[in-house]
Amino acid sequence: MQNLVATLLLFGLLLALSFVECRRNLLSGSYATYTAINCRKHTAYLADFGGFGDGKTSNTAVFRAAVQNLSQVAEDGGAQLIVPPGRWLTGSFNLTSHFTLFLQSGAVIVASQIATSVKVHNTEDAYFSSRQHVVEGDNGTIDGQGSIWWKKFNRKKLRNTRPYLIELMYANQVQISNLTLIDSPSWFVHPVYSRDIIIQDLIIRAPVDSPNTYGINPDSCSNVKIQDVNVVSGDDCVAVKSGWDEYGIKFGMPTEQMVIRRLTCSSPNGAVIALGSEMSGGIKNIRAEDITAINSLSGIRIKTSPGRGAYITDIFVDEMNLQAIDSVFWTTGSHGEHPDLGYDSRALPVVDRITYRNVVAEDVKMAGNMGGIDGYPFTGFCLSNVTIGFGTQKENQLWNCTGVSGVSSNVLPEPCGELSEKGPSNCKYPQDPVPIDVLELNTCSYATTS
Repeated sequence: MQNLVATLLLFGLLLALSFVECRRNLLSGSYATYTAINCRKHTAYLADFGGFGDGKTSNTAVFRAAVQNLSQVAEDGGAQLIVPPGRWLTGSFNLTSHFTLFLQSGAVIVASQIATSVKVHNTEDAYFSSRQHVVEGDNGTIDGQGSIWWKKFNRKKLRNTRPYLIELMYANQVQISNLTLIDSPSWFVHPVYSRDIIIQDLIIRAPVDSPNTYGINPDSCSNVKIQDVNVVSGDDCVAVKSGWDEYGIKFGMPTEQMVIRRLTCSSPNGAVIALGSEMSGGIKNIRAEDITAINSLSGIRIKTSPGRGAYITDIFVDEMNLQAIDSVFWTTGSHGEHPDLGYDSRALPVVDRITYRNVVAEDVKMAGNMGGIDGYPFTGFCLSNVTIGFGTQKENQLWNCTGVSGVSSNVLPEPCGELSEKGPSNCKYPQDPVPIDVLELNTCSYATTS
């Protein structure tokens, strides 16, 4: 990703881009430690570049200058930029390679609500983007201040799409952890065309009526771990994607080798975990385990349609505890949104080898609403050890199944005929680790005084 190179104006004064020497091997002061995929050789502090943490003064030029300066040591062990306590108002800025952005406890990065402060790109629009980096914190916060964007969206006043809070493109060895993310204008975390990703120990919050505030959207990514994340939002808590119609088919980069573990979700207008609907590069080898949710639209939702092509295969879900869910299992082959008229309606997606086991759900409206494509069924479902309890609403239904096939064992209430063939007592779940699970993290440090 090309780094930002620019002359920046800060409060009417030129901010020179002369290199600020990074601090390293400091011998005095106290140190703080954190774990990361990569530690950095050099350390810099936001105070080295000026700026004000008062929540009112723009620090866009400060962040951009800091990243530009630190890009000069990318090939010399990289750098970590420490953000101290305060409210640091900023527009969008890119990260650089071999870089860690570390938010100390009490540090809040506050996104500007001025539309002109957000860079408008084509398909690479981002708040943050780079290669090999860490966005890490001691429970620091990134506040997207999304309310103004939600209002404009609901009133159809936007000319461009809303920005995402964190977007990573063409990156590898990425870590986002120990942060609180609030009120994104749209999606919160969007890694795309990236690999070797750890997203863990996050709290994600947006009002449940905020439009399209997806929690985590891995998109055409491989070797991903999403772990110990708590999401309350206005759309899917985790949405797995891989490109849209003819564009995703042409690019051909699947999302694969992923584990979602210890996810807690509440989203009355979204799924706990969604697969699709943009899945035209393919989705395969996805595991979800130890999932907890309350007051959500659906547990697992598979969304696709003619025109998507590709596949959703080898999906394994183990141990879900759900409360107040509209539909535990939701599969549709008619999620018909398309980016334009150039899609090929003959490009039919394959949905096969989907495993759901050890699921307990209470206060449910519908056990399963599962539909394939007319004349082109979705196959290979395996359900075992599933117990679903219903609320008192009169509209409760058991199962609605068309165009799907599979097997089941120990499922209550009795599944639909398409899934009633006797299957194994416990559907298979992979025992080998996902490669990202065996990656050893390093203990990194920085001096707490600048």
